[in-house]
Amino acid sequence: MTDGKRTTLGVGMVGHAFMGRAHSHAWRSVSAFFDLPRVPAMVALAGRSRERAVAAADRLGWRSAETDWRELIRRDDVDIIDICTPGDTHAEIAIAALEAGKHVLCEKPLANTVEEAVAMAEAAERARTDGVRSMVGFSYRRVPALTLARKLVADGRLGTIRHVRAQYLQDWIVDPEFPLVWRLDKDKAGSGALGDIGAHIIDAAQFVTGEQILGVSALMGTFVEERPLADASAGLGAAPAGDRGRGRVTVDDAALFIGRMSGGALASFEATRFANGRRNALRLEINGSAGSLAFDLESMNELYFYDGTEDSETAGFRRILVTEPVHPYAGAWWPTGHLLGYEHTFTHQAKDFLEAIGTETDPSPSFADGLQVQEVLDAVTRSAGRNGTWTAVGDSRAPAEA
Repeated sequence: MTDGKRTTLGVGMVGHAFMGRAHSHAWRSVSAFFDLPRVPAMVALAGRSRERAVAAADRLGWRSAETDWRELIRRDDVDIIDICTPGDTHAEIAIAALEAGKHVLCEKPLANTVEEAVAMAEAAERARTDGVRSMVGFSYRRVPALTLARKLVADGRLGTIRHVRAQYLQDWIVDPEFPLVWRLDKDKAGSGALGDIGAHIIDAAQFVTGEQILGVSALMGTFVEERPLADASAGLGAAPAGDRGRGRVTVDDAALFIGRMSGGALASFEATRFANGRRNALRLEINGSAGSLAFDLESMNELYFYDGTEDSETAGFRRILVTEPVHPYAGAWWPTGHLLGYEHTFTHQAKDFLEAIGTETDPSPSFADGLQVQEVLDAVTRSAGRNGTWTAVGDSRAPAEA
């Protein structure tokens, strides 16, 4: 159990690939830029290969390495378990860590199934009564421009929300000869574009508007059904395994759905890894009765705002460079106009989690929030399986009628 009088919290990270590198950078830098009630100590990381884990620990700044995540949980010098592994392992690791009294930060999506997410949320609620905190890693909430967008909506600057349009467009598997990495395996990833990047726009839309998706009508598709087996992968890249043959893609390449928000707004969502020429375009536009907002992650320091109350002679979308000291998170970094990047969102995430632990408050997004996003993903999958039939979010867990 964590000693509440300690000023340092030991972190144990499970996984050290793409997300592990991003999280490592956050733990290394967060206390240098933010005044925190608790300071992280990068105690150990865990990976299946001893050789690779030791090399990663040395490169990324961790004091030691383990080959079994259970050993991280057993260590008295580890207070936080940071889960950066594929989705098929999230539930087992998170529940075990919470039951051992460790705070847990878990990458998104929370799990591969609603059932797993329910078990994780229930474990988090039980642990919460003992002061143990947990959070899901929807890092894009920590983009200053999106956090500012949420504030503008909450302040009423957009009036009543009418439309939400969300896209996440990538192209990294457009080549049919790109190898069969774990993100294309349903057993490991749970789903494809839907869970990997669709989960981000679901959370971003709900975060900014303060509303939830109530129901969906969806289509999903897989454009390349077989790919060369992968020899090794890193980040979103991979090397083909020579002449070892090909394997079947078992996830979606793209997901498209419409939905209704809890405040009555109509919404559309598109997640694809086949948008040729779009590298990492998370786009969000919100139209309200009094104004509009527009954001694109490929220009992540900018937010476009239209004030519908202005005189029509000069009204128009205006570009806000979200780097002023008054803007969310920005004041801790560089002088005005000096831009932030992708990696800063993970530092902001670590900062918010450490503050919640140190002040004994509930971090956001919680595992319950992660479960709600999982229920949206589930509704999308079920709707697509029924040729787009309207499907209520959460009805897979509703009790059967007598």
